[in-house]
Amino acid sequence: MEKIFIIEHLEPKLWPWCIIEYKHISKTIGKSRVWFTNIPRSQIKKLAHYGKVFTQSVKSFQLENACILDPESNTTLTPNNAKKFQYFILGGILGDNPPKKRTAPELTQFLPNAKPFNIGKAQMSTDNAAYVTNKIIKGTPLNKIPFQDEIEIKINKIESTILPYRYALVKGKPFYSKELIKYLKEN
Repeated sequence: MEKIFIIEHLEPKLWPWCIIEYKHISKTIGKSRVWFTNIPRSQIKKLAHYGKVFTQSVKSFQLENACILDPESNTTLTPNNAKKFQYFILGGILGDNPPKKRTAPELTQFLPNAKPFNIGKAQMSTDNAAYVTNKIIKGTPLNKIPFQDEIEIKINKIESTILPYRYALVKGKPFYSKELIKYLKEN
């Protein structure tokens, strides 16, 4: 059973930052395993190269064997319980600091057949949440995945930006798209 990652877009627009994260998810997970839902019809072409794109919300799908990743869930996703699911639903939400806890009211409550699990309580970017979920699916328990909370991105010699989220560490370095750094430096 192939594991499918469904990114339910929950922002009013398809912001450049969202596209960068969605593209990174596709590269990390594999285009054939990524679905983007709730995408405005006018924006479909922007994501078509990165996975299956649907204008419908995942809320209208009748999915069996679905897990929703919700930081507010009291149950942590483990390699063992991940085996039961084919679909892993993540909210495509640009994070606020402090978090507004939007997943439950905007997504979880509308998916009564999906079982909610957390991958920790700290807020992650959508691409990090997908990466961590995939690691768990492949057998690595959450407590064996190294993380760094908050990263600083140097914009130039004087300025920098703090990204106040949790990032998985891959070979000792925070997991993020190089395209994101370029975007931050140019905008």
